[in-house]
Amino acid sequence: MAVTVKECLELQLLEVEMLLSMFPKRGEFSLDEDAVPSIQRYLRNAEGALPPQLEYRIALDVGQAKAKVELQVLLPHMYPQVAPQLFARSDALHRQQQLQLNTGLMSHISSLDSGDLCVCEAVQWVKDNSLPFLESSKTSSECASKEVRGKEMLHRMWIYSHHIYRQELRKKIFDCAKKLNLTGFCLTGKPGVICVEGLRENCEEFWHDIRYPNWKHISCKHVESIETEGSIDNLRLFRGFEDLQFQAHGDYGLRNDYHMDLGQFLEFLKQHQSGHIFQILFGVEGKLSDN
Repeated sequence: MAVTVKECLELQLLEVEMLLSMFPKRGEFSLDEDAVPSIQRYLRNAEGALPPQLEYRIALDVGQAKAKVELQVLLPHMYPQVAPQLFARSDALHRQQQLQLNTGLMSHISSLDSGDLCVCEAVQWVKDNSLPFLESSKTSSECASKEVRGKEMLHRMWIYSHHIYRQELRKKIFDCAKKLNLTGFCLTGKPGVICVEGLRENCEEFWHDIRYPNWKHISCKHVESIETEGSIDNLRLFRGFEDLQFQAHGDYGLRNDYHMDLGQFLEFLKQHQSGHIFQILFGVEGKLSDN
């Protein structure tokens, strides 16, 4: 007999309850406060729209030094019938080591029986297998700091989307930028534009997180990398992560399908020494009005 979405969501909630009992301390298990209630509402009335996919984070202490590794979890509606989206990250790991850790994690999860809940298994695997990567990262960091002490690289990514409207998507963008210490902005509406600047690995993780798993109409149009002997903060064009909402015009119907005033956006870019980006994003040279 085919398994239904309702049955899968019921299993997902059971697993969340299990994980909450395993990680009861504040900060260990992070879950949006409306995530579980939205699924419960759907289970009471399965004829309505599907709830957002269940997404949460688990902070793990690894080894005697209690290094932190975070397991990010995104569950498709048909999990556990289909594989979960898992991503382990740690500030103590370099990008390549993080990639190797996640490759091993996904290989292990794919070897398990299909249809079984597996997030608890993933948690245990990360606990058991992260320490060698953390120790290797510490050694390589000490060597690198001796060789290139004082040098840092600022990374700046210019991201274009057909549109950015949904509140939960905007929340994810801002939460992710804050977590990764990125500055820049998010232009809401149609088109949607995001700029993030900070350490390269943090920008790349932001890019991975916001477009994964299924944001189709989005592309990274341009990347700037600048090396400095001092702090990258001196190279930032933005002091924080701004929410841009300029005057709009167009159809204010049910879809809120309206276009941002790109003249105002061009002026904003020029104020931040980025007027040249307008042509990269939109394929036309920007011109300010004489008003």
